[in-house]
Amino acid sequence: MMQKQALEGGFTNAPVEAARGFRAVLDALSRPGRIVEVAGATPPAPLSPAAGALVLVLCDQTTPLHLAGAHDCPALRDWITFHTGAPLVDAPRAAFALGRWPDLMPLERFACGLPDYPDRSATLIVELDELAPQGARLSGPGIRDSARLSLPEVAAFRANHALFPLGLDFFFAAGNRLAGLPRSTIVEEG
Repeated sequence: MMQKQALEGGFTNAPVEAARGFRAVLDALSRPGRIVEVAGATPPAPLSPAAGALVLVLCDQTTPLHLAGAHDCPALRDWITFHTGAPLVDAPRAAFALGRWPDLMPLERFACGLPDYPDRSATLIVELDELAPQGARLSGPGIRDSARLSLPEVAAFRANHALFPLGLDFFFAAGNRLAGLPRSTIVEEG
């Protein structure tokens, strides 16, 4: 039985907040390393408001979602089902995956696209305690010279970039802040 909490916490003014959220998502992914604020969602714990907004903006009945670790809980399952209708699946079938970095390992279990269809890959929404413009050095499309971002590690993102045009895309969320990291971004030690 669905809890009352699942019915709450979505966008209160859906057209406006969804448009603002989508704009924030595009801004974050098109400018890797840029941290943007997003508001409007108040999902149940352990989902952050930024990750909740990402789920509301990006997921629907056609986007299979994998919940990893503590994020795979009844409160989140009910909330996501009610607000998006996204089917909850195991990792290999996921278009999106959500969880903390250690819970999403190993990354190889997620689809990284096919040579003829590189877009058939997963996007991971990684929950972090903090998101700051420091740490790993980023360069590539969407970055003027370089940017900095507090990533959970560097090696995994370097290996992911080596697969380009295949690979995974990432969003990082902490509180009401988010940042994007597409597979085209070059990641180096800070």
